[in-house]
Amino acid sequence: MASSDPTRLDAASLLAAYADGRQTAEAATRAHLARIDATDGALGAFLRVTGEDALAHAVDIDRRREEGRPLGPLAGVPLALKDILATRGTPTTCGSRMLEGWTPPYDATVVERLRAADAIVLGKTNMDEFAMGSSTENSAFGPTRNPWGLDLVPGGSSGGSAAAVGAFQATLGIGTDTGGSIRQPAAFCGIVGMKPTYGLVSRYGLVAFGSSLDQVGPLARTVGDAARLYEAIAGHDPRDATSIHEAPPTVADRLDRGVAGLRVGVVRSFLDGDGVDAGVRARCAEAIERFEALGAEVVDVALPHADRALPAYYLIAPSEASSNLSRFDGVRYGLRVDGPTAEEMMARTRAEGFGPEVKRRIMIGTYALSAGYYDAYYLQAQKVRTLVQRDLATAYADCDVLVSPATPSTAFGIGDKVDDPLAMYLNDVFAVPSNLAGTPALSLPVGHDADGLPVGLQIMAPHLGEPVLFQAAAALEADMGFEAAPAAVDAAVAAS
Repeated sequence: MASSDPTRLDAASLLAAYADGRQTAEAATRAHLARIDATDGALGAFLRVTGEDALAHAVDIDRRREEGRPLGPLAGVPLALKDILATRGTPTTCGSRMLEGWTPPYDATVVERLRAADAIVLGKTNMDEFAMGSSTENSAFGPTRNPWGLDLVPGGSSGGSAAAVGAFQATLGIGTDTGGSIRQPAAFCGIVGMKPTYGLVSRYGLVAFGSSLDQVGPLARTVGDAARLYEAIAGHDPRDATSIHEAPPTVADRLDRGVAGLRVGVVRSFLDGDGVDAGVRARCAEAIERFEALGAEVVDVALPHADRALPAYYLIAPSEASSNLSRFDGVRYGLRVDGPTAEEMMARTRAEGFGPEVKRRIMIGTYALSAGYYDAYYLQAQKVRTLVQRDLATAYADCDVLVSPATPSTAFGIGDKVDDPLAMYLNDVFAVPSNLAGTPALSLPVGHDADGLPVGLQIMAPHLGEPVLFQAAAALEADMGFEAAPAAVDAAVAAS
């Protein structure tokens, strides 16, 4: 029997309940706010809850529904928003002391589209500072914990949004993905996370980390919900110079087509590579077997330069970050620490405002871009990026989608990797090729490891291949199913 608790319903079920009068947006919003109030002390997913605004929006939606007036496609669906997107009148911190107290005077385009779709924004979620991290431990406001185990990380940098969706605090979530920051936390929290084609979703109002890599995308508990959210936020934006002009591909009409006749390429070097946990490898191999059982043709593919993608990424992304973050100087945004001269004020502000991981990446990027080293590092990394793009283009010429583990391991312990940056960076090893190429990819939960933690399968598609990406994910989800039932948060609340 389906649950009547609105926090346990996916977006499709919630919208159906609104339509036939079994639920109201106000009641569902109150239930989610109560859930946040009861559990976020243990989880730490939210930096700021905008309960009054959320309830006012919900009441307005119910009134418009009663009056028969038009409503958006996500009318009344509660959503958690990563605190890296500008929200008019609500502080945006990027998980950093540097922006503490800064309130944007405008909404990001994605926020405008969410409001137009009538999604209920519950608040802003925690993240690694300026999206730099894979565990949400780099936030200046403390870590977020994984709903499957409170001693575990939720992944990062979109760990707050992923944990909120996984813990039933929100039905949908918005994250950003520069080098796996949607897909990795989705895998760790047992939910669906999708990075669209670069340029399909506007970056206007997104605080930039790596401008040629950043992309906004959906987090949800089902593929269908992720598709709804993707369609609500995608589309051309003249305020973003990198926005794709053509209409974004629709995906909802592809969710029930199955995979018969599709050609699925297995990135064998990822699946069988060193460092992949046995449980991750086993669940992903079983999922790949299901593709074949469902009628897809499964073949192995090679990405000859994929082993160089991670080092190239960790030169390109910090280089772009060192440039983007130069604007935070104590003059225009947030924190200002006074000094006897303008130069001293800027130095003190940046020293106190940025955390250790952000400083590390600014120094790496500044070094890579400096005179005498640009050709040796940044230019070489861009050449590797071209090789990775060509590898993927060659693979997609023969396959509709590619698959691999989303991450080498399931969620690891809080504090386990904070003193070992290289071990932390390796979490992104399977994700970054799609970022370097600007192509779409998705993480789908496909089972649990021996410790009962969720495992994510990464499905990748070519440029503007969102329809076949969602088609393949929906078919596998329908066949395998997945019980998203983390109990750690409720157990902690009950024991307190």
